[in-house]
Amino acid sequence: MKNIETIDAVQEMLSAEGYVCDRALGVVVFLSLTLGRPLFLEGEAGVGKTEIAKALAAGLGRRLIRLQCYEGLDASSAVYEWNFPAQMVAIRTAEAGGGADRRALTQELFSDDYLIERPLLQALRPDENGAPVLLIDELDRTDAPFEAFLLEALSDFQVTIPELGTIRAPEPPIVILTSNRTREVHDALKRRCLYHWVDYPDVEREMAILQARAPEAAEALSREVVAFVQQLRTEDLFKKPGVAETIDWAKCLLALDVTTLSPEVIADTLGAVLKYQDDIAKLQGSEAARILEQARASLVPA
Repeated sequence: MKNIETIDAVQEMLSAEGYVCDRALGVVVFLSLTLGRPLFLEGEAGVGKTEIAKALAAGLGRRLIRLQCYEGLDASSAVYEWNFPAQMVAIRTAEAGGGADRRALTQELFSDDYLIERPLLQALRPDENGAPVLLIDELDRTDAPFEAFLLEALSDFQVTIPELGTIRAPEPPIVILTSNRTREVHDALKRRCLYHWVDYPDVEREMAILQARAPEAAEALSREVVAFVQQLRTEDLFKKPGVAETIDWAKCLLALDVTTLSPEVIADTLGAVLKYQDDIAKLQGSEAARILEQARASLVPA
C-alpha cells in the first residue's frame, strides 16, 4: 500500500487528489486504513462524503467499486445474479443438439460463465493492484434487513452462493459507508465501523476546496462565492447548499464571465446553488441583496 504511515501522509495523499482534508478526518481515515476497519461517514448531502472514497482510491492506486443504495435493495442485487437469458439460450441449444447430459448442463449453467457479479462480490475478488475501495453510498436509503446482511458480510468479508459455495476475500477491501442521515442506521452496524461526521467546512477550508476544484476562478470572486454560500447556510432553508453546490456555482459564474457578484447575477444563477423552488423564492427581490451585503461585510481582506 502506498505510504500512509502518518496522518500527515494521508492528508497529503488526499490533497494531491484535490480533496482538502482537515485533521479530524485525516485521523479517522488513517485509523481505518491502519486497522482495517470500515469507515462510516455521516453528514448532509453535498459535503464531500463520496468524494473521500474517490480520492482515497485514486491516491492509493486502487479500484473504486461503488454500491449505490436505494429503497428495496436486497442482498442478491448487491452481491450477484445469474444471467438468466444466457442460461435459457444454453438450455435450448443443448436441447436442440439432443442427448444433453443434465448434470453436466446444470454444472455449466451455474458456473462463473453465467454469473453476473454485483459490487459486493466484485469487492471480494483478488486484484493485482491490491484490495479495492468499496464505497457503500447512501446506506440510509436501504432498510433493516439489508443492514443485517451487510453487517454479516463486513464481519467475515465473505458471501455464500448456494450453487458455487463460499467466496472469501483474499484481502479485505477498504470499506467506506456513507449516510445522509435521512434515517438512523442501526447501532450494530455503526459499532462495526469507525465513525466520522462530515460537516460543512468553515470559510478557509471551503476556500481551499474551491481553489483546488475551480483553480481558474479569481480569488476575489471565490471569496465572494464562499462568503455568500456560508451566509446562505445560516438562513432558514429547506436544503442548505453543500460544497458541491459551491463548486458548481463558481463554475457557472466563470462560464458567464462574471467577475463579481450582484443581485442580478445571483437571481440568474440561483438554480446552481439551491435545488428547491421554495428556497429560490425566498431569495427573490431584496433578499439576495441583503445576504450579499452581509457576506461582503464578513469578508476579511486577504
